[in-house]
Amino acid sequence: MRGDAGVDDEGPARPGRRRLVRGVLTGAAAVAAGLVAGFPRAPSSAPAGGGAGSRPTTPDSALETLVEGNARWRTYHERHPDQTRTVRRTLVAGQHPFAVVLGCVDSRVPPELVFDQGLGDLLTVRSAGEVLDEAVLGSIAYGVLELRIPLVVVLGHQSCGAVAAAVRAAEGGPLLPGHMQYLVDQIRPAIDRTLRGAARIDAAITANVRLVGARLAAEPELAAKVAAGSLAVVGARYELTSQRVRLIP
Repeated sequence: MRGDAGVDDEGPARPGRRRLVRGVLTGAAAVAAGLVAGFPRAPSSAPAGGGAGSRPTTPDSALETLVEGNARWRTYHERHPDQTRTVRRTLVAGQHPFAVVLGCVDSRVPPELVFDQGLGDLLTVRSAGEVLDEAVLGSIAYGVLELRIPLVVVLGHQSCGAVAAAVRAAEGGPLLPGHMQYLVDQIRPAIDRTLRGAARIDAAITANVRLVGARLAAEPELAAKVAAGSLAVVGARYELTSQRVRLIP
């Protein structure tokens, strides 16, 4: 799988990062290659669905379902699944989502649309710049530990305003008002100071996804599941210009 052109990994891989990469690559390389190459895949043998019996139950099958959904979205063949009266009634009794998506609050990147999923399919957690705090960590842990979700996707996106604000602040801009400064402080480690202008912002978007994913994969409760192969933590990036989601190795 290829990453962003011109963006290199920063420094030696940490143990948490190595677990992240293994979790993404092991058993999922072919699926990811189909996403990066941009070719829609045949329907999965394990379709998504609001009911417990139809959802993907492994990291690979969950990722494949998202790959297929994004291919439909960006080629304008959306199915808008799991919105029927039957599904709505079934979900009254409980939910069985197959993936957690930690995404940005940006209104242009709603995970259910980007991956062409429906009610009960995704547990979505959103914060500006995918920034982690205790509430975000607790929400993701709930999905993995209580709902037994096998896949966590950290979804960054092109032209992220939160990352751009962090870069401007790091370049000497004024402190942001209120709680927004917290976002800047959390994103700051992803900034590559050897780059300039738009390239610095674009690289920071990708680096921030990697850092957030590595931190999640290193959380003790999640790390144990990654090591056991029952959970994968995957970094990805949504391109507004093409509507494509690309995996970040």
